[in-house]
Order: sequence, then C-alpha cells, then structure tokens
Amino acid sequence: MNYRSHLGGESDERFDLGNCPDESVSTVVREGATLAVGRDVAVAPAVAAEYLRDTRRWPDWGPAIEAVESDDRYVTRGTRGQVRVAGAWLPFRVTACNDRRWDWRVSGIPATGHRVDSYAGESDRSRVVVEVPLVAAWYVPVCRRALDRFAALVEERSGEKSTERAIEVDTVDDD
Repeated sequence: MNYRSHLGGESDERFDLGNCPDESVSTVVREGATLAVGRDVAVAPAVAAEYLRDTRRWPDWGPAIEAVESDDRYVTRGTRGQVRVAGAWLPFRVTACNDRRWDWRVSGIPATGHRVDSYAGESDRSRVVVEVPLVAAWYVPVCRRALDRFAALVEERSGEKSTERAIEVDTVDDD
C-alpha cells in the first residue's frame, strides 16, 4: 500500500531541499539547531518504534548502512556496536533512548536523532522523524530516502504480529 500524508504536496511552513524523488511524501522542518525530516506511516507508534530500534533492520531501510554489528538487537541507552558505511566499519554508541526516541554517536561524533510521534485519536498512524544537525543538512536527502524505505517496510508488515520479545526501555525513576 502506498500511504500518502494528509498534507499531500502542501508545504505548510516546511521546505524541500530537493534531491529526493518526486513521489516522496517526507517533509523537512527546522527545529532549533536541527532539521526534522519526517514521514507519516500507516502503523501504530509502537510498531514504528520497534522497527526503528531494531538494529537488524537498519540495513533494510537505511541507504547509508550496509551492515550492523551489535550485541543488542533493540537499542537502549548505552548500546554499542559498529555500522558499515561506504565499506568502512564505524563504531557507534546510543547516548539516549526511551520507548519512542533514541540518539547516537558515530565515531564519537553526535549523529542523527530518531523519534516516533503519535497522532491523537489515530492509533494506526504515526510520524517517524530523523533529526539532522544543521551542519549536516547535506544528509537530508539520504534521510528522506531512508524514511520512504522505512515506511514501505513497516506498512508491508503492519498486518504481521511481532514475534520478538517485548522491547526493554530505559525509564527514569522519580523516587
């Protein structure tokens, strides 16, 4: 199924940096010192978050990631491993993580943030966002392609029940 955002082709205070196929329905919004590249997907936020945090699936939707090695299938704060990008293995560490958001450093450099937003009253729809530092604006077209691939992957499998264990998440204890 091809899911299209309710925004269609309207910019609605968003801007398009180009270099992405015309059929992409992703948007780019400036959020402080980052560019939030987002795309609606026709799956529940929990489903989108599970796929986003699954290191085994990164090469399926991330055009820059050729392979991943990590002891953790689902990222949590502190997850370490390495990703193969352009033939080179680069170390990564997840620096922050909760049930629907995670940030990482690649080769010690702060990289993209990842999050899943929900829509009030729409349990079968969510928005997946990759946050790109302004200094890396050149990476936005790659993120747009990644989100289009991500949407195709999760929407194709949205009818399938996850057979994996429940995802453990880091929580903050207020005690």
